[in-house]
Amino acid sequence: MHHHRSPWTTLVALTAACVVALPRPSHAGTIEPPVVPADLVVSPDHRPYLVAHAVGTQNYVCAPQGEGFAWKPYGPQATLFDDHGHQVTTHFLSPNPDEAGKARPTWQHSRDTSAVWANPVEDSLDPEFVEPGAIPWLKLEIVGRTVGVDGRRLTDTTFIQRINTIGGIAPETGCSEAGHLGERALVPYETDYVFYKARGRQK
Repeated sequence: MHHHRSPWTTLVALTAACVVALPRPSHAGTIEPPVVPADLVVSPDHRPYLVAHAVGTQNYVCAPQGEGFAWKPYGPQATLFDDHGHQVTTHFLSPNPDEAGKARPTWQHSRDTSAVWANPVEDSLDPEFVEPGAIPWLKLEIVGRTVGVDGRRLTDTTFIQRINTIGGIAPETGCSEAGHLGERALVPYETDYVFYKARGRQK
């Protein structure tokens, strides 16, 4: 379950097709849900229909916190690939039109431009699953969706899991005084995203 690759090396090499830990089809047309901490399990009323491996950065800005300063996240920037190395979606932070423009994690399909916005509802740093120095695993619920210019491949999505994370945590230094305010840190990370839809929905 665990990886031991350097996110910096992987980002430069773009070894995005390396998806050994992805959930695999049990037979044609189905994907088995991954083994995750209990809080991140998605109800059996929903089934995984898409799995992809992300390579990109978790982005932070130095901002005031209390009487001091701290790195604050301002969203990811990543590309997701299938197990053949083909680009599936892009991933970023953007305004959700279904919530009056509230900024949410966003996935946009690379072929038809359909998109979904999600709200993280559970996270886990369970050491039985999560690598030291990696961002948490997540369960996210879809709170916005839009049809693309050429289809709706993502619009039936109900939940997304972020699993098998590598890297991405905020720097431990570089944001300690007023002169650092506004500075940005782009921290390489990798992860697998598992997309779910309600059972009964066609593939």
